[in-house]
Amino acid sequence: MVIDTNTTSLTGHDINNITLEKTTCESYFIFHGETCIGAGFRTLFYFLLLAYCFIGLSAITARFFRSMERVVQHARAVTVVDPVSDVKTVKNEKVWNFTVADISLLAFGTSFPQISLATIDAVRNIGQLYAGGLGPGTLVGSAAFDLFPIHAVCVVVPKAGELKKISDLGVWIVELFWSFWAYIWLYIILEVWSPNVITFWEALFTVLQYALLLLHAYAQDKRWPYISIPLERSERPEEWVPAEASTQTEKEIADIFSIHEEHESDSTYQHLPLSDPESSYKHIDETDIDEEFSVVSVWKQQFVDAVKMENVKLRESKNGGLWVGRVLWHMLVAPWRLLFAFVPPCEIAHGWIAFICSLMFISGIAYIVTRLSDLISCVTGINAYVIAFTALASGTSWPDLVASKIAAERQTTADSAIANITCSNSVNIYVGIGVPWLIDTAYNLIAYGEPLYIENASGLSFSLLVFFSTSVGCISVLVLRRLVFGGELGGPRVWAWITCAYFMMLWLIFVVLSSLKVSGII
Repeated sequence: MVIDTNTTSLTGHDINNITLEKTTCESYFIFHGETCIGAGFRTLFYFLLLAYCFIGLSAITARFFRSMERVVQHARAVTVVDPVSDVKTVKNEKVWNFTVADISLLAFGTSFPQISLATIDAVRNIGQLYAGGLGPGTLVGSAAFDLFPIHAVCVVVPKAGELKKISDLGVWIVELFWSFWAYIWLYIILEVWSPNVITFWEALFTVLQYALLLLHAYAQDKRWPYISIPLERSERPEEWVPAEASTQTEKEIADIFSIHEEHESDSTYQHLPLSDPESSYKHIDETDIDEEFSVVSVWKQQFVDAVKMENVKLRESKNGGLWVGRVLWHMLVAPWRLLFAFVPPCEIAHGWIAFICSLMFISGIAYIVTRLSDLISCVTGINAYVIAFTALASGTSWPDLVASKIAAERQTTADSAIANITCSNSVNIYVGIGVPWLIDTAYNLIAYGEPLYIENASGLSFSLLVFFSTSVGCISVLVLRRLVFGGELGGPRVWAWITCAYFMMLWLIFVVLSSLKVSGII
């Protein structure tokens, strides 16, 4: 047999070309020509787009908070008849219980970027027997970011020497229990009951546990017998309904956490300016709506504010570099603000329309983030879980950071700042992972009669163990601060910064160990 060496032999140049073709990522974001660009430039380009999406998330977060403020401030008129004098009195009673609002509106809303990303990842993988790793990895990484860096920020936010403690320990303990149980439960279904497999019933029960969390927290808040922990709350008033004649005169303040106040002079709540330099939003009183409110004029003003840059302090400042930086930042954020101006004013329908529209925009950004993450993994070869643990978890957790920071600044107690962290972690598992898995397992059960397989279950389970171990260290320090200083947040400045550094160290331990495990290095 004669072999034609001219057709069968390959030169070193040919082998390099074949190797290059095999390793080149053929996926693209905007146009196919991206595949012809060098891998280094593509990686930088996709990371810059990812960072710009995170800026968009921070911009829509401010509008989301204002809509949520309207939702939780919704009150109904209740007529009370005095049994002795038979005199009728009309009172304003808020619709939302503050504990339920923390767990549902606040925690669910701030976790919505991660939930959207995980759901989109599940829908894209529907019909596949193996689950995508982007969603679960992002949610577990987000839980670590919530618990460690956000706690680190909240500890140093109060002024020097100022202490802020949890006033309702019973509710916090309930929320903390369900937060820890969420990750224990996830480990059980991944490694104990059905290793590397998620069944439809496991996914369904995961989602149903969110309802149990809401019910248990509400029972604790109302001190139901036999269910609640017999701990008295301190500092927070039992009656948190605003005074009937009370109207808000602070036009520049967005009361995101006003559900916790009894009235404007309540000692457990402070009115502080909202730190949102991107917004020139003017708050409109409920009493003004009937007389002066015009949907068209307010909506038009949103577009004007989106393109207008006003800052008196900067105009008066002689620092030219600061002014130039502010102008450049405005030009960078203006497209996002102009896009989000299409969200209807939050004065309509008690803020519900703006609330829903804000979540829709967040979902849209989450979809783009998902595509970019896939491309970065494809071009660089980095494990999708590593990207999820680091870049995605940090970027999508920005609303959680903003919410907890504002709560730590504006409230005299630490309830909402810490409750948002623990509740968000619970929502990440029960809803963020439970719902996507429920979608995929239901489809696989109906279409193939098969469960959902987890490709890197051992890596995810290892991350859960690392997170659980480090979270015990985090909560122990919070308890120690309560016993030594009298509060979880603030206190002596030096110790606050030491605590901050300790929390950041725990986060780095989680990220490094988890990334090494899913990459197969350890």
